[in-house]
Amino acid sequence: MRDSPTVVITGASAGVGRATAHAFARLGARVGLLAREPDALVDTAREVERLGGQALPMVTDVADFGAVDGAAVAVEEAFGPIDVWVNNAMATVFSPVKELKPHELHRVTAVTYYGYVHGTIAALRRMLPRDRGRIIQVGSALAYRGIPLQAAYCGAKHAIVGFTDSLRCELIHDGSDVRITMVHLPAMNTPQFDWARTRFGKRPRPVGAIMQPERAADAIVWAAQHGGRELWVGSSTAQAILGQYVAPKLMDRFLARNAYEAQLRGRNLPPGYRDNLYEPVPGVHATHGAFDGQADMPGRFVRAATARGLVAAAGFALVAGAAVLARQTAHR
Repeated sequence: MRDSPTVVITGASAGVGRATAHAFARLGARVGLLAREPDALVDTAREVERLGGQALPMVTDVADFGAVDGAAVAVEEAFGPIDVWVNNAMATVFSPVKELKPHELHRVTAVTYYGYVHGTIAALRRMLPRDRGRIIQVGSALAYRGIPLQAAYCGAKHAIVGFTDSLRCELIHDGSDVRITMVHLPAMNTPQFDWARTRFGKRPRPVGAIMQPERAADAIVWAAQHGGRELWVGSSTAQAILGQYVAPKLMDRFLARNAYEAQLRGRNLPPGYRDNLYEPVPGVHATHGAFDGQADMPGRFVRAATARGLVAAAGFALVAGAAVLARQTAHR
């Protein structure tokens, strides 16, 4: 990655996307900002420029491939070749599956899954002929471990993992120097919980330990600079993914007991509550959500291969120790 890269970020007007724009701006990057709300995009662009970067805000619905590809054209015309593409835009519905409407499921999938596919293809169209570039897929612990009330979102995040794994194999087969990294995040303190569609009369909230968006942004920038197959950010991400590998049935029961009501805040929805599933909530957005007082998880991250290796080594040591103990016992 160049010292002052050209970067595209989807979902750039709020939350993790906005924090990531700030982080790249501090490197002097030229940043294409994609989101749906024009005022929020302009405000983010001003912040990027105050922090030392250049910004091109573009009103874009990532569910529309033509709009995403057109934004890529505009970025390269303004700033030159795209070095890094960050897929981050998302939508969700807090609802039991039995009450989830098909059109809601389609919309969440169109944004959270197809939006990543569209961004990836737009990036590949530019990066493959040059044989360089980095694509970052902002994932989630929920890409490996589904939780109640978020089946639409979890399903889309799972799909991104499968799509990305397939693409990575193709890039390796072709000997391409284009690299793709997934950065899996824990619960984040972002505004999504103030405008997500919900079946309940109370505002939704993140479940588990909460992290600030700036910590996630640091991991995303690190991934753009250093690569790697996957990064797991935060201890709860590693716990959820490894727990799913080791004891999925136990995870089912634990989440059934502990992750349903835990996603519902005590605060009732205000009169005239508007969600952002089909249309953006108007006005200037924010980087942080309503959980500053609870967002204290450190932003440490680990390569997934390292985490799996440590677990495998621990398992091997446990088995070896048990075998030695069994032999000693038999000898006695």
